[in-house]
Amino acid sequence: MGLMEFWFWPFAFLAGAVAIIIGLLVFAFWIWMIIDAAKRNFRNDAEKIIWIVIIVLGSWIGALVYLLTIKLTNTKGLVKK
Repeated sequence: MGLMEFWFWPFAFLAGAVAIIIGLLVFAFWIWMIIDAAKRNFRNDAEKIIWIVIIVLGSWIGALVYLLTIKLTNTKGLVKK
């Protein structure tokens, strides 16, 4: 085994571990946005279903759109109680 191969493996392992951690964080964020959309008060059930479908089919991008358009702009839901 050459010197380059010897030094490559620890960095490859570290890169793989970082990728797994980032993947788990993105997955947890996606699940969190699905749960938030399911619990949030919308004007009607159709709006809730549409947002859940956007999040599920859009993966982390759909979850990010939901976060920026709904969760951060209106913390109590779309319906005033």
